[in-house]
Formats: sequence, structure tokens, C-alpha cells
Amino acid sequence: MTKTLILFRHAKSSWAGNLEDHERPLAERGQKAAPVMARWLAANGFKPSVALVSTARRTQETWALVAPELGKVAKRDVGEIYEAPAGRILDAIHGVEPSVETLIIIGHNPGMEDLARWLMADDGGERGARMRRKFPTAAIAIMEIPVDDWTEVLPHKARLADFVTPKTLTSP
Repeated sequence: MTKTLILFRHAKSSWAGNLEDHERPLAERGQKAAPVMARWLAANGFKPSVALVSTARRTQETWALVAPELGKVAKRDVGEIYEAPAGRILDAIHGVEPSVETLIIIGHNPGMEDLARWLMADDGGERGARMRRKFPTAAIAIMEIPVDDWTEVLPHKARLADFVTPKTLTSP
């Protein structure tokens, strides 16, 4: 069996105002990019049944713009993945029940990028090269992992099935 893991870095956030990091909202660019990315997921058949979403405002707002495109998805707010390193995000993945076939995580860098790199069994080819150059806001890494249970997800086991960014979807 193969599980599909969607690693979605939150959309572009605003630095306006004197807000604590956890409370920063999306910038206008992020508000436009998130639905574009969600439509790409839906159009390509990526339908997660569970979403693990950081509790930060920018991840919550990203999810609010993504969710309508994906249908029924059980959202779980996970404070432990707020600005978490790759290992802590992997711990959250290990807590997902085995019946979930496709999981989406809305989180932060550098943890999301580090986790994608850590999980990859090889260099990911051209997609991996693009991901290593830059994992920008609203980027999505699609990981295919040959496991039956999320507890079996370990470093160097996944295939990078795709890597898309807002720029790759909107460039001519």
C-alpha cells in the first residue's frame, strides 16, 4: 500500500503591524495563491481525508482558503507543528490513524522543506532540484510513501511525486 503525504507551506504572510509571529495574517499575495494551489490539488486528484494544521494565524487562514476546494477533510489543529523541526512534524504524522490514505499538513519552513528532503529516498530528479533551490510560501511537495501505517513513515522512504509553487502554476 502507498500513503500520500501533501506538505503545504503556508501562503505568503504579512509583516505589517506589530504582531507576534503566531498572529501574523496572510498578505494579499498569499490570499490569492492559496486557492490557486488548492485548485491544482483538486484537479490532480489529491483529496486528503485529514489535515494537520499549525495553530498559527497564517496557516489557519491558508487552510480556510484551501479547504473549500478539497471537499470533506477532517481538520486537526496541531500546536506542536507551529514552526516545528522536521522530527516534530514526523511525530505528528506518526499519530495519524492507518485508515487515512492521503494526509495534508499546512505548516512552516524550515521544517516542511527539511521534512520533504529527509523523507526522500533519492534526489527527486528535476522536481527535487527545484525544491532544493527554493521551497517558497504556498509550495506543495507531494510525497508517495510505500507503507501501510503512518507510524512506518521514516527518513529516506518516500518518492517526491511532485513539487509545485504558485509561480510554476501561474507562469506562461
